Amino acid sequence: MPLVVYGTSWCGDCKRAKQFLGEQRVQYSFVDVDTDAEGLAFVNQVNAGKSIIPVLAFEDGSTLVEPSNAELATKLGLTTEAKSPFYDVIVVGSGPAGLTAALYTAREGLSTLVIERAGVGGQAGVTERLDNFPGFPEGVTGSDFADRLRRQAERFGVEILTAQSVAALDADGDYRCVRTGDGRQYGATAVLLTLGSTYRRLGVPGEDDFIGAGVHFCATCDGAFYKGKKLLVVGGGNSAGEEGVFLTRFSPDVTIATNGPALTASSVVREKVAENPAMTVLPSTTVTAFNGDGTLASVRLQDTTTGEERDEAYDGVFVFIGLSPNTGDVEGLPDLDEAGFVVTDVGLQTSHPGVFAAGDVRAGSTKQAASAAGEGAAAALAIRRYVEPRRDRAPAAATAVA
Repeated sequence: MPLVVYGTSWCGDCKRAKQFLGEQRVQYSFVDVDTDAEGLAFVNQVNAGKSIIPVLAFEDGSTLVEPSNAELATKLGLTTEAKSPFYDVIVVGSGPAGLTAALYTAREGLSTLVIERAGVGGQAGVTERLDNFPGFPEGVTGSDFADRLRRQAERFGVEILTAQSVAALDADGDYRCVRTGDGRQYGATAVLLTLGSTYRRLGVPGEDDFIGAGVHFCATCDGAFYKGKKLLVVGGGNSAGEEGVFLTRFSPDVTIATNGPALTASSVVREKVAENPAMTVLPSTTVTAFNGDGTLASVRLQDTTTGEERDEAYDGVFVFIGLSPNTGDVEGLPDLDEAGFVVTDVGLQTSHPGVFAAGDVRAGSTKQAASAAGEGAAAALAIRRYVEPRRDRAPAAATAVA
């Protein structure tokens, strides 16, 4: 039996566990014990008569009750602690920019550590399909693309930590120090920030209450839970269009609400939407509130032309309205622009010597997988030029950086 998560739609720990599994691209099924008597009986059996959730039942017959992300990482066999205290290069983030840079630096003989808080592949890894990445004429799924990047990087000796956040970036003389969420500290001659970005939230009443219980930001992670259900996609760009098309694999009724007069996606994506009989586009429409008791019941929609509002029933909502940089939780970052993206010079070096940035987190980047990979390669070459004259002065691998 594959991994099964027993919980409820209103349970915060259940949402966290499901998000973690989604980020790591771990397949699982979900049993809502509020509506499944057999599921509730199993939970009570595991907990000696108590209804404690979430309960995760694994294929090997073992269970975890209310596991932390660290406990889940251990159970899944994820590597969360590096082998050495010092590296030539530390890459923070494992999307196309980070892994491309890492395989370049490792191929040049530089010891390279990649630290990733979620699943390898970044935003690209949880995208349903990449149709515009060079070399894949038939397209490639996000998960397959991420797996290929990982295997290629590891073939050149890149060490990858997953499920490990970075809490702070600091300096120790000529060296950079990265402190992870578990309190460990790793040193490097150079650091590359490829922190990526995450989907922006609407910021309207009820949104926080229903995240994971009707409001979602990843169609590939959560779309399968809405088989035969009525869905709303919010946004008008390529992500909204592509993810909306993907959702029609499960739902016969997918509506896209865009605040503009029409979709702003590419012509190819617009054609896919127009040709799909399960899809409808609501132009000049925005979401102003989410309503329900425990689970989502309806969405308040506003006509941006007339200002008129109405409540419409939807089983699930998927939000794709742009990206925000993943810089909010990291202390000691170099200069950021007003939107929170990392500022670099033409050589991709930041205001901190020896600290570089590439990909979605960099101010001025195009937020495309192909260009992120190109930036990663360019950053790797710049890092090599920075590191090589300093390698003789670097501490031995066995010497921890204070």
